[in-house]
Amino acid sequence: MRNAWRELSGLLLPVACAGCGRPRTELCAACGAALHGVPARRVRPSPRPPGLPAVYAAAPYENAVRAVLLAHKERGALGLAGALGRALAGCVRAGTGRPGDAGGSRLAAPLLLVPVPSARSSTAARGHDPVRRIAVTAARDLRRVGLPAQVLPLLRQRRAVADQAGLGARQRRANLAGALELTAGGGRLLRRGLLPHGRVILVDDLLTTGSTLAEAARAVGEAYGTGRELSAHGECRAAVVAASPSAFEINRN
Repeated sequence: MRNAWRELSGLLLPVACAGCGRPRTELCAACGAALHGVPARRVRPSPRPPGLPAVYAAAPYENAVRAVLLAHKERGALGLAGALGRALAGCVRAGTGRPGDAGGSRLAAPLLLVPVPSARSSTAARGHDPVRRIAVTAARDLRRVGLPAQVLPLLRQRRAVADQAGLGARQRRANLAGALELTAGGGRLLRRGLLPHGRVILVDDLLTTGSTLAEAARAVGEAYGTGRELSAHGECRAAVVAASPSAFEINRN
Protein backbone atom coordinates (compact mmCIF):
# COMPACT_ATOMS: atom_id res chain seq x y z
CA MET A 1 0.00 0.00 0.00
CA ARG A 2 2.81 2.42 0.87
CA ASN A 3 4.56 1.83 -2.46
CA ALA A 4 1.30 2.25 -4.37
CA TRP A 5 0.66 5.58 -2.63
CA ARG A 6 4.16 6.80 -3.42
CA GLU A 7 3.81 5.91 -7.09
CA LEU A 8 0.36 7.55 -7.26
CA SER A 9 1.56 10.70 -5.51
CA GLY A 10 4.40 10.94 -8.01
CA LEU A 11 1.81 11.24 -10.76
CA LEU A 12 -0.41 13.76 -8.99
CA LEU A 13 2.03 16.06 -7.18
CA PRO A 14 4.41 18.58 -8.77
CA VAL A 15 7.68 16.97 -9.85
CA ALA A 16 11.15 18.43 -9.41
CA CYS A 17 14.52 17.01 -10.42
CA ALA A 18 15.91 14.95 -7.55
CA GLY A 19 19.42 16.16 -8.34
CA CYS A 20 19.03 19.92 -8.66
CA GLY A 21 15.39 20.80 -8.03
CA ARG A 22 14.58 21.89 -11.59
CA PRO A 23 10.78 21.76 -11.96
CA ARG A 24 8.66 19.42 -14.08
CA THR A 25 11.14 16.60 -14.39
CA GLU A 26 12.12 13.83 -12.01
CA LEU A 27 15.68 13.82 -13.37
CA CYS A 28 16.93 16.56 -15.67
CA ALA A 29 19.38 15.97 -18.51
CA ALA A 30 22.31 17.52 -16.64
CA CYS A 31 21.81 15.38 -13.54
CA GLY A 32 21.21 12.32 -15.69
CA ALA A 33 24.53 12.99 -17.38
CA ALA A 34 26.21 12.98 -13.98
CA LEU A 35 25.06 9.35 -13.68
CA HIS A 36 25.55 8.19 -17.28
CA GLY A 37 27.83 10.74 -18.87
CA VAL A 38 31.11 8.83 -18.61
CA PRO A 39 31.97 5.12 -18.80
CA ALA A 40 31.98 3.16 -15.56
CA ARG A 41 35.40 2.80 -13.96
CA ARG A 42 37.06 0.53 -11.47
CA VAL A 43 37.27 2.09 -8.03
CA ARG A 44 39.57 1.26 -5.12
CA PRO A 45 38.96 2.50 -1.59
CA SER A 46 41.98 3.16 0.58
CA PRO A 47 42.67 1.29 2.71
CA ARG A 48 41.36 -1.65 0.71
CA PRO A 49 39.58 -4.18 2.96
CA PRO A 50 40.75 -7.80 2.65
CA GLY A 51 38.61 -9.82 0.27
CA LEU A 52 37.19 -6.89 -1.65
CA PRO A 53 36.45 -7.95 -5.24
CA ALA A 54 37.02 -5.74 -8.26
CA VAL A 55 34.40 -2.97 -8.04
CA TYR A 56 33.11 -0.77 -10.86
CA ALA A 57 31.18 2.46 -10.27
CA ALA A 58 29.38 4.92 -12.50
CA ALA A 59 29.99 8.19 -10.67
CA PRO A 60 31.45 9.81 -7.55
CA TYR A 61 29.05 10.08 -4.63
CA GLU A 62 28.67 13.85 -4.55
CA ASN A 63 26.41 16.70 -5.64
CA ALA A 64 23.57 15.58 -7.94
CA VAL A 65 24.44 11.89 -7.79
CA ARG A 66 24.31 11.92 -4.00
CA ALA A 67 20.97 13.74 -4.05
CA VAL A 68 19.45 11.28 -6.54
CA LEU A 69 20.56 8.22 -4.59
CA LEU A 70 19.19 9.65 -1.33
CA ALA A 71 15.90 10.62 -2.97
CA HIS A 72 15.43 7.06 -4.20
CA LYS A 73 16.65 5.38 -1.03
CA GLU A 74 15.26 7.54 1.74
CA ARG A 75 12.43 9.56 0.23
CA GLY A 76 10.81 6.88 -1.90
CA ALA A 77 11.35 8.49 -5.32
CA LEU A 78 10.81 5.10 -6.94
CA GLY A 79 10.75 6.44 -10.47
CA LEU A 80 14.49 7.08 -10.22
CA ALA A 81 15.18 3.33 -10.16
CA GLY A 82 15.22 3.29 -13.96
CA ALA A 83 18.07 5.78 -14.26
CA LEU A 84 19.97 4.26 -11.35
CA GLY A 85 19.51 0.77 -12.78
CA ARG A 86 20.89 1.86 -16.16
CA ALA A 87 23.94 3.28 -14.41
CA LEU A 88 24.40 0.02 -12.50
CA ALA A 89 24.02 -2.01 -15.69
CA GLY A 90 26.85 -0.01 -17.26
CA CYS A 91 29.05 -0.93 -14.29
CA VAL A 92 28.19 -4.61 -14.70
CA ARG A 93 29.10 -4.46 -18.38
CA ALA A 94 32.39 -2.74 -17.58
CA GLY A 95 33.24 -5.31 -14.95
CA THR A 96 32.54 -8.23 -17.25
CA GLY A 97 34.27 -6.73 -20.27
CA ARG A 98 31.02 -6.69 -22.25
CA PRO A 99 30.36 -3.02 -22.99
CA GLY A 100 28.02 -3.54 -25.92
CA ASP A 101 25.56 -6.01 -27.38
CA ALA A 102 26.38 -9.60 -26.47
CA GLY A 103 24.94 -11.21 -29.56
CA GLY A 104 25.17 -14.96 -29.12
CA SER A 105 25.53 -14.74 -25.35
CA ARG A 106 21.77 -15.11 -25.03
CA LEU A 107 22.36 -18.84 -24.76
CA ALA A 108 25.06 -18.51 -22.11
CA ALA A 109 24.57 -18.86 -18.37
CA PRO A 110 23.10 -15.62 -17.02
CA LEU A 111 24.92 -13.05 -15.00
CA LEU A 112 23.75 -13.38 -11.41
CA LEU A 113 23.20 -9.99 -9.78
CA VAL A 114 23.33 -10.54 -6.02
CA PRO A 115 22.09 -7.49 -4.08
CA VAL A 116 23.70 -6.59 -0.78
CA PRO A 117 20.85 -7.00 1.73
CA SER A 118 19.46 -4.27 3.93
CA ALA A 119 18.30 -4.87 7.48
CA ARG A 120 14.63 -5.84 7.65
CA SER A 121 13.95 -2.87 9.88
CA SER A 122 15.44 -0.49 7.30
CA THR A 123 13.43 -2.03 4.47
CA ALA A 124 10.25 -1.77 6.54
CA ALA A 125 10.92 1.84 7.47
CA ARG A 126 11.60 2.84 3.85
CA GLY A 127 8.76 0.80 2.42
CA HIS A 128 11.02 -0.72 -0.23
CA ASP A 129 14.41 -2.36 -0.77
CA PRO A 130 16.35 0.22 -2.81
CA VAL A 131 19.30 -1.98 -3.82
CA ARG A 132 17.10 -4.82 -4.98
CA ARG A 133 14.88 -2.44 -6.93
CA ILE A 134 17.90 -0.95 -8.72
CA ALA A 135 19.27 -4.44 -9.39
CA VAL A 136 16.00 -5.51 -11.03
CA THR A 137 16.06 -2.54 -13.40
CA ALA A 138 19.75 -3.18 -14.14
CA ALA A 139 19.04 -6.80 -15.05
CA ARG A 140 16.27 -5.67 -17.37
CA ASP A 141 18.61 -3.21 -19.06
CA LEU A 142 21.28 -5.90 -19.49
CA ARG A 143 18.82 -8.29 -21.09
CA ARG A 144 17.75 -5.53 -23.46
CA VAL A 145 21.28 -5.39 -24.91
CA GLY A 146 21.60 -9.16 -25.16
CA LEU A 147 23.32 -9.97 -21.87
CA PRO A 148 21.31 -12.59 -19.96
CA ALA A 149 20.99 -11.46 -16.36
CA GLN A 150 18.83 -12.18 -13.37
CA VAL A 151 18.61 -10.93 -9.80
CA LEU A 152 19.31 -13.57 -7.19
CA PRO A 153 18.87 -12.45 -3.55
CA LEU A 154 21.30 -14.99 -2.09
CA LEU A 155 22.30 -13.03 1.02
CA ARG A 156 20.66 -12.04 4.27
CA GLN A 157 21.78 -10.44 7.50
CA ARG A 158 22.77 -12.98 10.15
CA ARG A 159 22.89 -10.44 12.96
CA ALA A 160 22.16 -6.81 13.59
CA VAL A 161 24.86 -4.27 12.80
CA ALA A 162 25.36 -0.75 14.12
CA ASP A 163 24.64 2.28 11.99
CA GLN A 164 27.69 2.76 9.75
CA ALA A 165 27.46 6.54 9.66
CA GLY A 166 30.46 8.10 11.33
CA LEU A 167 32.46 4.87 11.49
CA GLY A 168 35.96 4.67 10.03
CA ALA A 169 37.21 1.91 7.75
CA ARG A 170 38.52 -0.30 10.56
CA GLN A 171 35.36 0.18 12.63
CA ARG A 172 33.18 -0.71 9.66
CA ARG A 173 35.10 -3.91 9.04
CA ALA A 174 34.64 -4.92 12.68
CA ASN A 175 30.98 -3.94 12.61
CA LEU A 176 30.28 -6.10 9.52
CA ALA A 177 32.55 -9.09 10.20
CA GLY A 178 30.41 -12.22 9.95
CA ALA A 179 27.21 -10.19 9.58
CA LEU A 180 26.04 -11.72 6.29
CA GLU A 181 25.15 -15.26 5.34
CA LEU A 182 23.56 -17.11 2.46
CA THR A 183 19.86 -17.82 2.48
CA ALA A 184 19.06 -21.51 2.88
CA GLY A 185 18.00 -21.83 -0.75
CA GLY A 186 20.96 -19.88 -2.05
CA GLY A 187 23.39 -22.03 -0.10
CA ARG A 188 21.95 -25.22 -1.56
CA LEU A 189 22.15 -23.90 -5.11
CA LEU A 190 25.76 -22.79 -4.76
CA ARG A 191 26.99 -25.93 -3.01
CA ARG A 192 25.39 -28.15 -5.63
CA GLY A 193 27.18 -26.26 -8.37
CA LEU A 194 23.92 -25.09 -9.94
CA LEU A 195 25.10 -21.49 -10.07
CA PRO A 196 28.36 -20.82 -11.94
CA HIS A 197 30.40 -18.74 -9.53
CA GLY A 198 32.22 -16.96 -12.32
CA ARG A 199 28.91 -15.23 -13.14
CA VAL A 200 28.27 -13.76 -9.67
CA ILE A 201 28.14 -9.96 -9.55
CA LEU A 202 27.61 -8.39 -6.14
CA VAL A 203 25.62 -5.16 -6.45
CA ASP A 204 25.02 -2.22 -4.13
CA ASP A 205 24.03 1.40 -4.51
CA LEU A 206 27.13 2.89 -2.88
CA LEU A 207 30.73 2.05 -1.98
CA THR A 208 32.46 3.99 0.78
CA THR A 209 35.11 1.89 2.54
CA GLY A 210 34.29 -1.39 0.73
CA SER A 211 33.64 -3.27 3.97
CA THR A 212 30.09 -4.29 3.02
CA LEU A 213 31.08 -5.74 -0.35
CA ALA A 214 34.07 -7.52 1.18
CA GLU A 215 31.77 -9.16 3.73
CA ALA A 216 29.31 -10.12 0.98
CA ALA A 217 32.13 -11.70 -1.04
CA ARG A 218 33.22 -13.68 2.01
CA ALA A 219 29.69 -14.99 2.61
CA VAL A 220 29.26 -16.08 -1.03
CA GLY A 221 32.76 -17.55 -1.21
CA GLU A 222 32.22 -19.82 1.79
CA ALA A 223 29.46 -21.67 -0.04
CA TYR A 224 31.92 -22.92 -2.64
CA GLY A 225 34.05 -24.56 0.04
CA THR A 226 37.20 -22.81 -1.12
CA GLY A 227 38.11 -21.57 2.34
CA ARG A 228 39.23 -18.34 0.66
CA GLU A 229 37.47 -15.28 -0.68
CA LEU A 230 36.17 -15.66 -4.18
CA SER A 231 37.84 -12.39 -5.10
CA ALA A 232 41.22 -14.03 -4.67
CA HIS A 233 40.45 -16.12 -7.75
CA GLY A 234 38.83 -13.36 -9.80
CA GLU A 235 35.55 -15.29 -9.59
CA CYS A 236 33.53 -12.55 -7.97
CA ARG A 237 33.05 -8.97 -9.09
CA ALA A 238 31.00 -6.08 -7.85
CA ALA A 239 29.15 -3.11 -9.28
CA VAL A 240 27.80 -0.02 -7.55
CA VAL A 241 26.07 3.10 -8.77
CA ALA A 242 28.40 5.48 -6.93
CA ALA A 243 31.58 5.43 -4.87
CA SER A 244 33.30 7.92 -2.62
CA PRO A 245 35.21 10.53 -4.66
CA SER A 246 38.51 9.42 -3.13
CA ALA A 247 38.03 5.91 -4.55
CA PHE A 248 37.97 7.49 -8.04
CA GLU A 249 40.88 9.81 -7.35
CA ILE A 250 43.20 6.98 -6.37
CA ASN A 251 42.82 5.51 -9.84
CA ARG A 252 44.06 8.69 -11.48
CA ASN A 253 47.54 8.26 -9.99
